[in-house]
Amino acid sequence: MSASTSFIAVGVVRSPDLSSSKLSSLGLWGKAQRLRHRVRPMYVQSIISKPDTYFRDPDWKKHYQEEFEEKFDLPHLKDVLDVQPIPTTFALKSRGSQVLDGTNLSTKRSDYVDNDDRALLKVIKYSSPTSAGAECIDPDCSWVEQWVHRAGPRKQIFFDPKDVKAAIVTCGGLCPGLNDVIRQIVFTLEIYGVGEIVGIPFGYRGFFDGSLQEIPLSRHVVQNINLSGGSFLGTSRGGASVGDIVDSIEAREIDMLFVLGGNGTHAGANAIHNECRRRKLRISVVCVPKTIDNDILLMDKTFGFDTAVEEAQRAINSAYIEARSAYHGVGLVKLMGRSSGFIAMYASLSSGQVDVCLIPEVPFKLDGPFGVLEHLEHLIKSKGSAVVCVAEGAGQELIEKPDAKDASGNVVLGDIGVHIQQKIKRHFKEVGFFADVKYIDPTYMIRACRANASDAILCTVLGQNAVHGAFAGFSGITVGICNTHYVYLPITEVIASTRQVDPKSRMWHRCLTSTGQPDFM
Repeated sequence: MSASTSFIAVGVVRSPDLSSSKLSSLGLWGKAQRLRHRVRPMYVQSIISKPDTYFRDPDWKKHYQEEFEEKFDLPHLKDVLDVQPIPTTFALKSRGSQVLDGTNLSTKRSDYVDNDDRALLKVIKYSSPTSAGAECIDPDCSWVEQWVHRAGPRKQIFFDPKDVKAAIVTCGGLCPGLNDVIRQIVFTLEIYGVGEIVGIPFGYRGFFDGSLQEIPLSRHVVQNINLSGGSFLGTSRGGASVGDIVDSIEAREIDMLFVLGGNGTHAGANAIHNECRRRKLRISVVCVPKTIDNDILLMDKTFGFDTAVEEAQRAINSAYIEARSAYHGVGLVKLMGRSSGFIAMYASLSSGQVDVCLIPEVPFKLDGPFGVLEHLEHLIKSKGSAVVCVAEGAGQELIEKPDAKDASGNVVLGDIGVHIQQKIKRHFKEVGFFADVKYIDPTYMIRACRANASDAILCTVLGQNAVHGAFAGFSGITVGICNTHYVYLPITEVIASTRQVDPKSRMWHRCLTSTGQPDFM
């Protein structure tokens, strides 16, 4: 069997749909073309990424782990610069006396993470490629340990805080928790002793638009920004060329750049990191992954997702009340999710009132036998009402899409919510059966609100660890949570493709059990 051949007929996740104009502006078009055909074992049951001869080697596991460690090794300033570490200025001291019964308690504390600390990327050992959601490396589904770098403060740092100028920028769409991350980055930088912290207004635009000025940041300035949604710094999509952005960074004498954004923003940050390395600049570029869609590879979840689900299920509950209170009522809710249906799936599960959940990863048909409309007719006749939840990127092949792109280069989607609403009305009129359709689209409401408690905690820790990573000398990395542990990952590995719902996973099976929906094919 040849390399990169699937031995079970399943789907393959490919790179995100980023436009050529967008990627060209960031100097990423060539790389995106290479990544576009790269196979990732994310929502497939099983993938062989090596030829058969590879697995016949008795030491293949050792070689695989060595290759994995090399791929996930973190880029560091010392890779291209002659930099020497200094003792850290970050310290956590207990209040009150540090001496008890003649023993210095401060010497017994373990406040730092060792550079050799690792966390397991995957923790489930699948016994067979046919196990639900199995991700296998070889045909026997062998267990292979995959370790990634643990996040946290180090004993040695590679920047003198008193000489550091740090900058924070938020890019892309809004997301609950942006202000929490900004706030915690500022707090942690000040604990290290950094005196000059600025915000770059309105995304990457702030680097090249002469009318936009840096925003000085301090604990006093950001103290209460977490109490509201949105971004204190503002945000935008798109940007100038990488060279222009790095010219601006260099002219501003920025030493650390913290970038908050999703896949496209990460790709831009990685291009900035590479250009800084090419110019041999002592600049650390660290990302914090932001997307309510929860579609960034390798991570348990991204900040803003929990809040988005909480807000979305409120919309679903409203649709349920409307549908139940109407004669032959159908509640229809459209939620965010361009290529990943995590919000729709989790909101459906949390509400417990959804009869049909439609996501981009699972094809469906509306008309004919076994279609969604026929099932809705059955639901109305059997229980009197129904609730449908659909992700915005679902069923795009069923509708005519506008030939347009947004400022980030993303294809503008057709409105699947309105399409289904019209199809439901037309179907019930044709069969001579009354139905009262209530359509709710809470799209921007679920991303503009303040972060809930769960996301606020996640944002706090991500912001802290982003600063720790920069001071440790890493660049071209992002911080995330894997199997409940906070880790650092190379940006290149998280932008290889988008994370999607696995239709063969236990979580999607749980959603199907909750809704009771059949296959609509």
